[in-house]
Parts: sequence; structure tokens; C-alpha cells
Amino acid sequence: MTAGDEQVGVLADGMTMVGMSLEALDAVVWDGLDTSHWGRPVEDVPRALRRIALAGPAATEDDCDPLYSLVTERGCETPSAAAVALPFVVALAADPDNGARVTLAGLLAAMQAPALTDEDWTGAWALLTDPDPAVRRAAIHLASGSAGLLERWRTETDPAVRRAAIELARGCAGLLERWRIETDPAVQLPILIALGDAAADPDADQDAADTARAVLDQVLGGDDPVLWVAAVYASATLDQDLPVRQLDRLVDVFSDLAVRPRFEEAWYQTDYEVPSSRENVLWWISRRLEHDFEAQLSFAVRLIEAAGRTGDTPLRREALDLAWSQLVLRRSAATVLLPLAGALLDDPDGPIRLRAANILAGIGPTAAPYADRLAELLDDDEADDELDGTVGEIARWALARTGDPRALPGLIEQLRAQEEESRAYVLEVPRRPDTAHVLIPLRANAHVLLPTMRRAIRDGGPEGRAIFSFLAVLEAWGEDALPALPDLLPLLADTRTSVDVLGLLRAMGPTAASAEPALSTCRLLDHPGNHWSVTWTAACVRGDRAAALRLVGDAVMTAEAPQHGPFLSLAEFGRDAAPYADRVRSIHERSTEWWPRLSTAVTLWSITGQADPAVQVLEEYVLPVADGDDSFGSFREALQGLVRIGEISPVIRDALLTVRESERRLSQLHGYEAILQDEELRRLIEQVLACTPASPGEPS
Repeated sequence: MTAGDEQVGVLADGMTMVGMSLEALDAVVWDGLDTSHWGRPVEDVPRALRRIALAGPAATEDDCDPLYSLVTERGCETPSAAAVALPFVVALAADPDNGARVTLAGLLAAMQAPALTDEDWTGAWALLTDPDPAVRRAAIHLASGSAGLLERWRTETDPAVRRAAIELARGCAGLLERWRIETDPAVQLPILIALGDAAADPDADQDAADTARAVLDQVLGGDDPVLWVAAVYASATLDQDLPVRQLDRLVDVFSDLAVRPRFEEAWYQTDYEVPSSRENVLWWISRRLEHDFEAQLSFAVRLIEAAGRTGDTPLRREALDLAWSQLVLRRSAATVLLPLAGALLDDPDGPIRLRAANILAGIGPTAAPYADRLAELLDDDEADDELDGTVGEIARWALARTGDPRALPGLIEQLRAQEEESRAYVLEVPRRPDTAHVLIPLRANAHVLLPTMRRAIRDGGPEGRAIFSFLAVLEAWGEDALPALPDLLPLLADTRTSVDVLGLLRAMGPTAASAEPALSTCRLLDHPGNHWSVTWTAACVRGDRAAALRLVGDAVMTAEAPQHGPFLSLAEFGRDAAPYADRVRSIHERSTEWWPRLSTAVTLWSITGQADPAVQVLEEYVLPVADGDDSFGSFREALQGLVRIGEISPVIRDALLTVRESERRLSQLHGYEAILQDEELRRLIEQVLACTPASPGEPS
């Protein structure tokens, strides 16, 4: 190494810096060294170090970020520049006047690697006893060690290197040493959590791991409530059922108003420079209960009830969010949460009423007993600054989900206003549903909703932000959207909306025959597929089945990417599509991706009338879900294919009976969308189970 050992104050640009010598940095020969970022030259390392040094007290995390991609392993070998940069990073982290010391201590922990075991880490270890608790917390990772360093110690023959490696890989031993002398609860707590992780490491020294367990047991028997919660959290890595056994006291601690401020005083995670509030910690603990859903749900429900007794509104809000997250994951949560959420519709706190209404919306039709109270909340404009929507807006959706007609007046106006807002899109917290998700299930009420929707379409025109959502709804409603036809035809003349209107007209079919002349006014972006779509639409609304078949058949025959041809549209023509059977069969036999494989299988059935091989192919996308697979997109298409075919094998029936009994949501989505997708798939499952079983001896 060519770096000097000088670490004294120097004058640069009129500013004295303590800790790192810029003269020593300038003396380093960086040529020939490499970084861990393929696109970053080694000159960026001294440039970043100089910037941090010159910034002094004004240095920030952003100033340090480049070094993470330059001198840490990042999944590859330790770059040669890391060893040269190490003493400078140590010096900067040790400088009491540097503003980025906490981040630099974390960087040193990230730099630990077997390739650096023969470097001088003395200054880094000194950070564990630094006067600044924030620096000591960040340095905890330095004492946590790693399996890789332990392995280096086991295989190294040079005594000097062995001493250096074991010093870096102290693991439990290093953490225990800090625990014995640390007195600041804000540093003790992250050490305690790190002890749990270190003790659970299969490569940890057994004696040290046993001692760590003893420390955790000691704190579990102690009186400090926040450290006790940390010990429960940490011990869950060693005994996952411990939080379940401690559920009573967990509820007591979290619902104790006197304890609440203690969390923000002491609960620091080593990866975060700011403390966690009691409400944040609720989520940390809830995740430790994920293996026991009943216990996890009970935790949320009991906190909601306890918070009601003490008037602890922040706790009740957060616990309701916990409950919502569990409703999204498990159907069985609905039974427990229904009466609780129903009662909370009368809570004096608006954000709590909002959350209660949202839970009822998620529960859906079985929330009908609370329809009267939901209807009373339609004009409630209370909101939560951190959530999306008002109590009234969420209550209207909940009412619509129960099928109550009182949700309909004002619904279109509300959704149009919602679409015209600039909304932040948040997935998991309670939020207003998308327009299509609200309206498509209300097809039976189309005659009530269409007049207002038509007026919104006329007023907004192609420029209206709600137009595409309304068009998607009308397409899903199909023939029931026919009264809106006069308001849709002008949209054909605008390239922004014409393609969507064409799809809508095809969904209406021959009932929209009066629209055919207007197709001549259709303006489209110049693409062959768009022009083909106009011709196809004309055949559909004209009811010219033969012309439509020729168009779809030709598209299947000539598609540049055959697997993307309109196979399911071809399936609509049944035996009449026989001239295209060989093409479909050829593509099916060559397909490996799920979509063309499924769609061509269903189309072959439609053309030939033979369930085999279609049912066999569909089995491939049904059976894995019964074994816990989460490929719900292909599962949905397979179910729809089986509904078309109307026949299922015994193997598929058994698999679907298994899936039907599952309590998990059949979805990879988040938020309310997971509930809606789960409901859709379960409806399809019931339709498939009602299909005709394959006769004995028939191919399955």
C-alpha cells in the first residue's frame, strides 16, 4: 500500500480538516487498481474521499453513496482499491467533525471481507466505543462478522492473518463484548437484535451463541418493556413460536400509553439512522407472527380492542392497517373482522371510520348487515392525510360491494372526479379503488348508471381523464352498454380513443349494427393492425360471420409472430374454423410459453370438438396451484378454457377441490386487487367444478 499513515489536520481551501490527510490521499498511486463497478474508473475513489473530507460537517449520506459501488464486494471479488481506500474511510469515520460519520461506519461494515483481513482495522473497531451513540449503532455490523470471514480463519495457516480474520469475524463474541459495557438503551437495543441474528448463524461459535441466548433470556425476564419487545423480536430467529407464547404481554406493552414514547427513544435498527415509532415496531413484531396466521390476526384485533378502551387513536389506526393487510392475505380474516369493522363505523375518529369502511369493502357482499350505517356515511368527508380518499368515498364502494342500490346515486360523478385528480398510486394501504373495479361488477345496474356516464363522456370527450376507464367498463358490459352508442361514435374520429371504441363495438356485436356507417370516420394511427381492426369490427357489428372468420383466420395464418395470433377469437367460430386447424396445431406443438400453449389448446378443442389434448394441457396449469404455486395468470386462463370446454378430468377436479379449501388469497397482487382476483378465480373454480366429469375410459 502506498498511502501514508499521516492523519492530521490540514488546511485546504481555507478549511481545516481533522482526521484524513489530503496530502496522504494525493500520494497514493491509484493506477492499476480496480473498483467493484464495471463502469466506474478508480479515480472516482479518491475523488469521493476528497469530496467527503472537504465537506466536513456538511458531508452527507449522498456524498458517501459512490463508495458503496466502488470499494465493497457487491457480489464479486473485493476490488483492489478497497484496501487502499480503507485507512482513509476509517479516518473520515473517526473524525468527530465529519457530518457523514454514521454512513461511513456502515460503509466500513460493508467493506469487511476476507481479502481485507490483513489490513489495519484498529480504528474501525474503535468506533464501537465512540462517544456518539449513532456511530456506535452503525458500527454494530462491524462486530457481527460473517460466515465467510470465519471460514477464512479456519483455513488460514499464517498466524498473523488468522489473528486479523478472527478479529473481524468475532460475531457473537464481539457483540457480547459490546453488550457488557454498553449503557445507552438506543445502542443496547440494536445490539440485542444483532445478537439474535448472530446466535442463529449456523457458523457461529457455539459457546458465544449459547451466551447470546442467555443474554436474550435474561432480557426476556427483565422489566424494561421496550428492550423486552426487542428480545422477543430477536429471539424469534431462534424460536419462532416465542412471540406467539408472549402474545398477552406484547398486547399489554403496545397498548400501554406510558410506554409509547420509549420506543422512539430506544428502538433503532442498525440499518436505519432514525428511530422507529411504536407503530413502526408493530409491523416488525407482526412479521414475526406470520407463520401462525391466527396469532397474527389475534394480535391486531386485540390491539384494536385495547386501544378503544384507552382512547389510543394512533394505535387503533395502525392495528386496523395490520388487520387490513391480513384480510388481503387470508379469506378467513373476514369472519373475525366483520363485526369489529362494523362497530367501528361509529368511531368518533374519521380515519378510523375510513379504515373500517375499507375493511367492509374488502369483505364484500357479506358486509350487507352494515349497509344502513354505510349509507349514512356517504356524505362523510373526513379523511386521513396519509391515505387516499374520504370516509364517504370508501363507504360508497363498500355499499356497492354489497349490491345496495343506495351506492348508485352520485357514484359516476365521484369516480369521474377521482379520475381527474393527480393521485399518488399506493398499493398496499387503504385507497380508493379504480373506476373499472367499481363499475364492471355493477353491470346489472347499467340502466341506472348509463345516463350519468354518457353525460360524463360527452362533457369530457377524448381529452377527459376518465374516458378510458369508462370505455373499459362499457366494453366489459357489452350489449348492456348499447344505449351509450350515440355518445361513443364521435370518439372514433380521434386517434386517442378510436382503438378503444373499436374494441367496445366488437363487444356489442350485431346489436351495434347502426354504428357501421360511422366506421368510415374512424381515424387511426397508421399501423396495419389498426386498419385490420376496423375491417374486423365492421364484420362483427354487421353480423357477417363468414367475413369475420376469414379476417381472423388470415390473421392467424400470416401473423409475423405466430404465437401472438388471435387464437381465442378463432375459437369463437368452432367447427367452421376447421380450415385453420393445421396451422393452430402446428403452433401448439411448437409453443413452450404458457399463453400460446393454452390458447391454441382451447382453439383446437373448439375446432375439433375433442377434449384431448386440450384438457391435458390445461391440467399443466391447474395442478401446480393446488401444490402452492402462484402462477395465477395462467391458472385463470386455464380455468376459463375449462369453462369453455365444459368437461374436466378427475385429476383437475381433485386439484380444484384442494384449491377451493385453501384460505390463502389466490393472487400475487397487493391491496384490494388481491381480494378481487381471489374472488374472480374462486367463481371460475365453482364454474369448472360444475362441468361434466370425463367419462370413465376417456382420455384425461
